[in-house]
Amino acid sequence: MTPERARLQLQRLSQLGGGPLVLRRAGARLLASLLEPDATELLAAAVGLSRQGWLPALQVLPSLLLALEEDRDLIPSVDALRRVASLHQLSEAEDLFACGQPSRELDLGAAERADLRLVSLPLGALRSRARLTRNPDELARLAVVSNPVVLREVLKNPRLTEPLVVRVAARQPARPEPLMEIFRSSRWAALPRVRRALVFNPYLPPSIGAKIVPLLSRADLEELTVASTVHPALKQQASRLLSGHHQSPQGSRSLP
Repeated sequence: MTPERARLQLQRLSQLGGGPLVLRRAGARLLASLLEPDATELLAAAVGLSRQGWLPALQVLPSLLLALEEDRDLIPSVDALRRVASLHQLSEAEDLFACGQPSRELDLGAAERADLRLVSLPLGALRSRARLTRNPDELARLAVVSNPVVLREVLKNPRLTEPLVVRVAARQPARPEPLMEIFRSSRWAALPRVRRALVFNPYLPPSIGAKIVPLLSRADLEELTVASTVHPALKQQASRLLSGHHQSPQGSRSLP
């Protein structure tokens, strides 16, 4: 795929209306429609152009990255994309497919026992309370329940605040499933402080962290490279982005 065609495809995606879900699914369909070398080149271009501050790439990249995780029904060739990116030495794309276990892990049994000390309601009642409660103390208590179904409802609560989401995203120890729910939330995962809290959390799977790293500011990338608890794959990804870094996405202007 030529650079000009990649820019055109990204620009067309950025002009779609309908919200984050529509953009994500359209991005997934686009990736699925391309030959694997072209799809990896489009991903690499999206990362590179967003780092340069080109507005269409900035608008589209978060949805493309989420599509790689959430829309495998539309992108059956995700594993092949990883291999092709490696073969063609497209590090911007290859780094998006990090795999392996988190740097640290919390046993599921230990997490469930901790939940029982916090709340004793059945799951149905917990979901309802999580979505509807107006009590900030109860909301804060429900937000740290390790069951991702409960946190999914918490994230819909209109009284939820950014500081609480950041606190949950940074909480240690943690199960990976609730952290992944935050990553999936178009409302909260778009916030730089939330992204930072997630990617610096050693309990986050590297497969998820790798799709957040390209969205970080230069300062966060620099800090990530020396963070002692961060997964090595994410540190290497940050280093490579910095080595080709032109301009941070935050506060940048559109390229001509």
